[in-house]
Formats: sequence, C-alpha cells, structure tokens
Amino acid sequence: MSPPTAEGVFGAGARLAAEAARFTSFGWMRGTSGNLSEVVSRDPLRLAVTASGLDKGELSASDVAVVGPDGASVAVEGVAPLAPSAEAGLHARVAAVTGMDAIVHVHALNAVIAGHHWPAGVRLRDVETLKGIGRLAHDDEVVIPVIANSQDMDELGDRFEAAYDPGTPAVIVASHGLYTWGPSLHRARHITECVEWLLAYAIAVR
Repeated sequence: MSPPTAEGVFGAGARLAAEAARFTSFGWMRGTSGNLSEVVSRDPLRLAVTASGLDKGELSASDVAVVGPDGASVAVEGVAPLAPSAEAGLHARVAAVTGMDAIVHVHALNAVIAGHHWPAGVRLRDVETLKGIGRLAHDDEVVIPVIANSQDMDELGDRFEAAYDPGTPAVIVASHGLYTWGPSLHRARHITECVEWLLAYAIAVR
C-alpha cells in the first residue's frame, strides 16, 4: 500500500462518516463521544481517524485526521490538519497488532455495564450470534476481555496488547466503552453490532 493521498483519505472519511451516523442513531456515540478509523497505508502505517470534538452523527468526508503509529498527526497534501481523537494512538496500536484495517470505538452502554459486572472478562458460549464475530454457536467459550481505563494511550495500548486474543475481535475498556476491529469497516460494523447484542444478552440472563 503506497503513502496516502487526499483522495484516499477522503474516501475513507466518507465511509467513516456513514458508519458514525449509523452508530450515533443507535445511541452509541452520544455527544461527541467515540471514534472510528480506517487504515489508509500500511508502509508507513497511516490511519484516517474521525476528528476530535465533532458530533459523530454530522460528519463529512473531510472530518478526519491522518495519524501515524503513535497517534500523532501526519501531513497529507490536500488534507486539512484537523486534531485527531486523543485515542488515535490506541487505534494505531490495534491496527498494528491485529493487522486489521478498520477499528471502531463506541460508548455503548451495555459494554460499560458488562465491564462492571465481569471485570475479568465476559464469558459467552452456546449463543447463535457468536457466529457473527467468527466463533462457533456451540461448544466454544468466548471471553470478551476487559481492561482498565487510562488517559495514557501507551499504557492503554499495553493493556490491550496483553489482553488481545486473535480469535476475539473486541475488547471492553472498563467504565469507558467498546473497541472492535475487522478487515474492513463493513465487517467491523457487523462485529460491533453482534458484540453489543451479545453483551446485552449476557446482562439480561446473568
């Protein structure tokens, strides 16, 4: 993948804006919370991340920042240098560790509640919707990891990496929200929806 161009960044921005509007309609990105990203270059690693402080239900294709592996802004000709989310560094770490090209972070309430009830991880098995995250519907125990929150993205990234399970495309950040990832934004959307449903189910039957 070659270095990003303005056309590539704005193409990613349009996709991110559409998904952000969808998640906002579910109540998962209230206020200006949450952020989405898409890898626009692997070598060097560059991500288009939703810009900081904006209503996620009203984004345009240009409301993105381009960041490098540490989450710091990187200049791309033709792209206005908007401020990235403070959590852009974690997005970059997730992209680097998982090899996935899209990361979703939403403040879904069920993720926060589940993290409160099960701080050691949310265990699930024998539920059909597990197939939606690439696991088996029966005889397959899945644990959604829960990690402690931090305002330091290096520290939070270390916690994510320590808890990361290649077979489980999600992690809950306690008292904060949910991170999911996938090979495309479309797939990451489906994973996010399925994980949120699974967490709602776990809370309902506990």
